[in-house]
Amino acid sequence: MTTRRTHLAVFVLAAACYLAFGAYLALDQQFYSGDALSRVQAAQAALVSRDPHLSAIGFVFTPLTAIAEIPLVALSPLWPAFTTHAMSAVVMSALFMAGSVMQLAGIVTDRGLSWRIGALVVGAYALNPMIVFYGANGMSEAPYLFCLVWAVRRLIRWVDTDDVHDLVTAGIALALSYLTRYDGGAAGFAAMIFVAVISFRRASSSPVETVTRRRRAVVDAAVVALPTAVAFTVWASTSWLITGDLFAQFTSEYGNAAIISQLGGSGSDTATTALEFSATCMAIMAPLLVLLVPGVAVVRRRRLRAVAVSLAVFGAVLAFQVFAYSRGTTFGFLRFYITVIPLSAVLAALAAPMRRDMPYRRLGANAELPDLTPSPGGWRRLIPVAAAAALVVGVGTTWVGMASPKYAPQEFALRAVIGADPDSTDKLLLDARRVARSFSTERELAHYLDSLNLPDGAVVCDTVYGFAVIVQSQRPRQFVIPSDADFARILNAPAAHRVQYILAVPNEGRGTSDAVNVRFPTMYENGAQIAALVLEARNQGADQPDWRLYRVVS
Repeated sequence: MTTRRTHLAVFVLAAACYLAFGAYLALDQQFYSGDALSRVQAAQAALVSRDPHLSAIGFVFTPLTAIAEIPLVALSPLWPAFTTHAMSAVVMSALFMAGSVMQLAGIVTDRGLSWRIGALVVGAYALNPMIVFYGANGMSEAPYLFCLVWAVRRLIRWVDTDDVHDLVTAGIALALSYLTRYDGGAAGFAAMIFVAVISFRRASSSPVETVTRRRRAVVDAAVVALPTAVAFTVWASTSWLITGDLFAQFTSEYGNAAIISQLGGSGSDTATTALEFSATCMAIMAPLLVLLVPGVAVVRRRRLRAVAVSLAVFGAVLAFQVFAYSRGTTFGFLRFYITVIPLSAVLAALAAPMRRDMPYRRLGANAELPDLTPSPGGWRRLIPVAAAAALVVGVGTTWVGMASPKYAPQEFALRAVIGADPDSTDKLLLDARRVARSFSTERELAHYLDSLNLPDGAVVCDTVYGFAVIVQSQRPRQFVIPSDADFARILNAPAAHRVQYILAVPNEGRGTSDAVNVRFPTMYENGAQIAALVLEARNQGADQPDWRLYRVVS
């Protein structure tokens, strides 16, 4: 089988597995992640809302995840589950996560590793429970990991071949990682510094002046950094032109900073506590990383550049997350440290000796292709096996760690849908079931509103919490939402614009930023003297508000 066919087979197999598991969670168990539903609703607003336009995807989060879902959301009239059950998000994450597996397989085949070691490394990565879960649940982790592994693969090739094609591709991948999650900017910055240093140092072997070496370093660094710089500039300036906020994630009432403030903090009481939490999260997913890094460094001591680029790119993302959590600007979620898994996988692949020339399109002037080495004998032949085994150990520890509500508050509910005793009264399992029921109340609200056969623009609803109602409705045009150009005008005078209902949440916590509560602070309590209570829904999910539906009377 050719290398290309091998990669395709790996991709198809991984995508099928992730898609099947995602369909089970979404269609059978109605188990959803809030961010996944939110991105689907953003894509839905851009296509099938009352006022469809591309900027309706919003500027709080970077756009790639929602944009990738738009083609499938466009098919929701043919199969409503693409939106009502977030299957567009499931397909998106399954394909991207399978792509990350394929890129890791590419690193293995680029180096000509034995199929046994390669299969163990790729299989342990692909079957890690966090990789499986985030390949199936429609979150942004899947495209993010794809972009990072793609970039690292190309940079590993570049350090040997000096092929500008690899450098350009790595730059594009890093730009896309930034457009998936903001911390991709840290990876892009680290890659720029790494490329500049490597270009300057290896040019020293050529008979050129220091000024020329500096110019080469600057040019190479610019090649890899320019796509990210363009993505950063275009995204920020577009946000400023449309919303007035350069970085809505930090300044908008819907952004992460506002959410943390509304919820009373990130959960990191002190920097020491935050560092301990971060270290534990990484140890859960890669318990032997502290041994893997020095072990691979010893094996590759004569050619550390490939190891260094992996540590630079993935390490920058992890360092950013540790710093952000220690500063109280992000939450303590296990998924924020998920990049430790591909880091471990790439290092395990680098532990094995290289048995083929690195592929390239055109060798650069400073190419330094390594000498091929035969398979080591004696105890050294066990090093690649031990490195791959470290990944297998991580599969087990990750599964155990994902059952912890402290370290894995967004993942531990999986125990409620996989192999759980339905008659158990264990408190932890009951808590997990409540998390698993998140957005079930919103689904029933959506069904109720759909049953009323309301006209377009009949229900005013903000998307702070309301995204989960809107996206699970088969009639999204019945809602007036903040991305509609006339939202403020209609909210100011609902009756005059023939609004029939208003969905309200308590004016506390995140609910204080809900536009309905901002305009009518007592809406949830008493209808603000313009509406009468029709329905009250106690929420069955975790960390979700109770709902009240009011009928506009004046």
